[in-house]
Amino acid sequence: MADPLRLTSLHSGTTRRSALGLLLGAPLLAGCAGNNASLFGGDQAVPSGPPQQGQAIGSGNVKAALVLPLSGQGNASSVARSMRNAAELALAEFKNPDIQLLVKDDAGTAAGAQQGVQQALDEGAEIVLGPLFGASVPGAAQAARARGVPVIAFSTDSSVAGRGVYLLSFLPESDVARIVSYAASSGKRSFAAMLPQNAYGNVVEGAFQQAVSRGGRVAALERYAPGQPQTVARNIAQALGRADALLLADDGEALAGVTAALSASGADLKRVQLLGTGLWDDPRVFSNAALHGGLYAAPDPSGFRAFAGRYRAKYGQDPVRTATLAYDAVALVAALARTQGGQRFSPEVLTNPSGFAGIDGLFRFRPDGTNERGLAVMRVAAGGGQPVAGSPKSFGA
Repeated sequence: MADPLRLTSLHSGTTRRSALGLLLGAPLLAGCAGNNASLFGGDQAVPSGPPQQGQAIGSGNVKAALVLPLSGQGNASSVARSMRNAAELALAEFKNPDIQLLVKDDAGTAAGAQQGVQQALDEGAEIVLGPLFGASVPGAAQAARARGVPVIAFSTDSSVAGRGVYLLSFLPESDVARIVSYAASSGKRSFAAMLPQNAYGNVVEGAFQQAVSRGGRVAALERYAPGQPQTVARNIAQALGRADALLLADDGEALAGVTAALSASGADLKRVQLLGTGLWDDPRVFSNAALHGGLYAAPDPSGFRAFAGRYRAKYGQDPVRTATLAYDAVALVAALARTQGGQRFSPEVLTNPSGFAGIDGLFRFRPDGTNERGLAVMRVAAGGGQPVAGSPKSFGA
C-alpha cells in the first residue's frame, strides 16, 4: 500500500480540489468531470496513411510515451488528435511539470503500437500512456514489460488489463456496480436485465450478476442479437411483474428498438425502475420518452463541461469525450513525478487505494489493472441528464 501523499495545490487555480487531493491522500489531477464514451473491445483502425513522425511535448527530465492512432482510419485520427491536444493542455496547466511527452503514432494497429512503445522506451520513457484500442494493448504491454515499464492504456476492454497494464477508461463494470448499488439503497431487491449479445453485453452481464448478488436477486436476464430485441422482449415483459428494476445496457439508437419491443410485448415500463450504464448519456436517450425517469451511472458532467470550455479557448474546437483520459493521464504522471521520487511509477504508488481526483472525478487502479471510478447517478429527462446522487468524495471501505 502506498503511503498517503501529502500535497499542496499541484495545479494553478485548483484551490477547492487541492483540499480534495489532501483528503484522498493522493495526487490531485486538476480539473473537473464528464461521462461515458465507447471505444470498446478489440477494435483497431486501419491506417489512413503513413504513420506520423514522433513528436516531443515539453522539456522535462521525466519522459513518458503517449501512443495514439494519429494516422488511424475513420474517426480514430480525429480522436487521437483531440487526445494529444488534451495532453498538451494538461502540461500547459500544470505548474512547472518536469515531464517530456514522447508522442508516437501507432496508426491504430497492434504492430504500430508495439513499434511506437519500443521507440519511446529506447528514448528513455519511464511510463507508457496508451494505446487507445484494445487489440493494440498486448503488443505495447509486451514491449513495456520487458523493460519493467508500466502502461496506462485507454481501452475499455478489461480483458487486456493485467500485471503492469492499467486501464484509465470508462469501464462498464463501474457503471453497473454503481447503478445497481444505488437502486438497492433505494429499496430495489429484484432485478431484471435485457442485454445485447456482444462484448459489451458480456461484461455487463458479469458485473450485473455480481452486483445483484450483494443483496438482491435476478428475476430475469435475457440477451438479444444486436438489432433484434423483439426476440426476447416477451420474456422480459412477462418477468417484470416480479421485478423492481430493469437494466438496459445499450446505446441510444438501439434503446429505441428495445423500448419499442418491450412496449409491443405488453411491458409497463413505468412500473419498474429503469437502469442504464454510461451509454445512456446520449441525446437519443433523452429524447426517448419511454426512458424518462430512468437512472444511469456516469461521471458528474460538470467537470467535462469546464474542461471543454478550456479546451475550446485554446484550440477553437470541441474535444472528443475521451480527451479527458489523456488529460488525466498526463496530470497523474506529472503529479507522481513531482511527489514520489524514484518510486513514482511503481505498482504500490499507482494502485494507491485512496485513488486520484481527475476531470471525471475519483478513480483508482486495481492491482489487476482495471479501475474503479466514483460515479454520479443521473436521471433521464427531456432536457438531458439530471443529477440524482453526486459522485463520492472518497473511496469507502
